[in-house]
Amino acid sequence: MRNGVIAIHRDGTVALMNDEAYRIFGLTRRAGDLGRLFTDVLRERPAIIRVLSGAFELSHLPNRAELRMRDLDRVIGYTLSQVVDDDGTSIGAAMFFKDLTLVEQREESERLRNRLASLGEMAAGIAHELKNPLAGIEVMAGLLRRQVPDSKDAQSLLADILSEAKLANAIVVEMLEFVRPVRLQVERTDVADVLQQAVTMAESKTSRGAVNVSVDVEPGLAIECDDHQLSQVFTNLIANAFEALEGKGHLAITAVSKLVEADPAFAASPSPAPTPMVIVEVADDGPGLPVEVTDKIFDPFFTTKPQGSGLGLAIVRKIVDAHDGRIDVSSTPGVGTRFRVTLPVSSASGWFK
Repeated sequence: MRNGVIAIHRDGTVALMNDEAYRIFGLTRRAGDLGRLFTDVLRERPAIIRVLSGAFELSHLPNRAELRMRDLDRVIGYTLSQVVDDDGTSIGAAMFFKDLTLVEQREESERLRNRLASLGEMAAGIAHELKNPLAGIEVMAGLLRRQVPDSKDAQSLLADILSEAKLANAIVVEMLEFVRPVRLQVERTDVADVLQQAVTMAESKTSRGAVNVSVDVEPGLAIECDDHQLSQVFTNLIANAFEALEGKGHLAITAVSKLVEADPAFAASPSPAPTPMVIVEVADDGPGLPVEVTDKIFDPFFTTKPQGSGLGLAIVRKIVDAHDGRIDVSSTPGVGTRFRVTLPVSSASGWFK
């Protein structure tokens, strides 16, 4: 793992900035960067400017701190120190840092697996205990409806009981599906077929209304996957978009292939071959979501719906993970929400493991 280095003089001008620093910050080296104010060189990265600005103001500089750069979706670990001359006078500051994005993702996946393991054991036990009583309630409520056919009040109450029992049973079924290990039946699959099937299934689950749906798939695009479970992923995302749009607006579904270069900081060889990937995006122009929601949106049992189980997107992520893929969400309130699913073309790539 390579280190990025940036050093500044006491007057705020850049003394050193290596190639790894430019790569991690997503910047292009320009002639004359050395000697310019760091606030100018790093003007596109305000989070880094804030860190360096404290180099001469803080009494205790951070050691082994982490910083999340949301604009780049990167996490860096850094150390900040002052540079002093022979008299002990501060003449500059240096920041040493590493790109911890993949490390963070792996740790997050491990935390998720541990959390799911404990939740799964508990949920499976609860689900099995609830399933039989719920079935009994449905059967007895159905029998009772037949015995009081002339009582409108009783029929209404029993209809509510049946409806709530079915809703509770659906949540129990979802819990069991969530805790069950994902077993893939992998075969070569046409991406366009999966997405068209997902649109049809989403329309059967949720009212589409007047939503305009566009599907743009690169011709001949195919991957090795479990087509049934991948269809479940996109059915969930599309149905959620229909609900968010409330019968109006536009939903764009796109799928393209892309050769993704391995991050040289984590590559096993000096010149790793790019990996063929498929990127599918499901984007709507609905009301969008606040940051505090997108940060938790894949957490089990987290939901913004009054009657939601909070397991739909958790199951989606679990299926994508099983395909060695990745799912990301970006949303702006008042603009819309975009889900991006990145999957390896070959099931043996192990790209995100």
